[in-house]
Amino acid sequence: MEVELDLGPNSSEELELASWYERGKALSDVNPNEATKWFEKILLEKDDKKVEENAAIKERAIYELVEIYTKAKNIGAIKKLFIDVKPYFNTISKAKTGKIVRSIIEKMSNIENALEAQIELCRDCIEWCEQENRNLLKQQIETKLSEYYLESKKYQLALQLIGKVTKDVKKIDDKHLLVEVHLIESRIQHALRNIPKAKAALTACRAAANSIYIGPLMQAQVDMQAGRLSNEERDYKTSFSYFYEAFEGFDGLKDSRAPLALKYMLLSKIMNGMPGDVTALITGKLALKYTGRSIDAMKAVADAYKQSSLQRFEEVVTRQYRPEIEEDIVVSSKLQELSDKLLEQNLSRLLEPFDRVEISHIAKLIDLPLEH
Repeated sequence: MEVELDLGPNSSEELELASWYERGKALSDVNPNEATKWFEKILLEKDDKKVEENAAIKERAIYELVEIYTKAKNIGAIKKLFIDVKPYFNTISKAKTGKIVRSIIEKMSNIENALEAQIELCRDCIEWCEQENRNLLKQQIETKLSEYYLESKKYQLALQLIGKVTKDVKKIDDKHLLVEVHLIESRIQHALRNIPKAKAALTACRAAANSIYIGPLMQAQVDMQAGRLSNEERDYKTSFSYFYEAFEGFDGLKDSRAPLALKYMLLSKIMNGMPGDVTALITGKLALKYTGRSIDAMKAVADAYKQSSLQRFEEVVTRQYRPEIEEDIVVSSKLQELSDKLLEQNLSRLLEPFDRVEISHIAKLIDLPLEH
């Protein structure tokens, strides 16, 4: 990485890394390319006399570069940065190294369609951890990798990896990591529709969490999963409470999962036979800022259910909001159940006046295909 900069007539006074960092920081928003050169120059600087003093500035420069590359959606530059900073990791503590590596990986999640790149970067990091004998960091990245496998629907890979990580983490008795590992295991088992094992993993997660302090973000994630499993057991009142707690946690931290928790809150109300409450929730003070297609989809489902209109319900689910519903396993499974319930209600109402009926006649009355 070669950087040529014109430091001007006062260059002798501005050779300190702090000056370079300030220059780069000032240019970050107005001229990211020029700012990048200053931050890269900081990382190239070698001064054996000031290793500790310069380490903090180099760390900040790494974060600034990741931020710039993320905004530019430059996945290749982020991967190259990880390779370039490996020598720097040998000069700082393992804890700080772990923090930087995890930050680089997580920042990539802000780039659309970067999941495969995140998986590849995680694999590279794990390989480097094995070479450097950094076992704790390796387990942390393997945990993150299993979550990415889950998001990319590679469930068997996710399950195999999380099983291995669980055994390794139990040996070192890292309670914080164990909470995260059991939570991901519960989510994987839920995705595989193995509800008993999903519940068992969540119970183990809570047991580990009870002995330590977990932050509000992790607590919100635990509440979210508890809500999903209560939903599966058709305990919609309890699931709503968990989703509400999760929503408050995510909203307070400005986390991107807040709209998803709100979506599940609305689903719980619909499934509990209270579609009229959906409008009140959507127009509430906290929820107003989370308008979008996923929330609109729940509102449309609630309206169709309130009207007992199977035709309108089918239109919402299969055509108007199909991606928002089909791509979410929690919503899609429940709405199939709701569709059956609506069909049953409509058929009961139509059949009541008759002693004998023809299926074709009922199909016309209910305005659905004969095969259905």
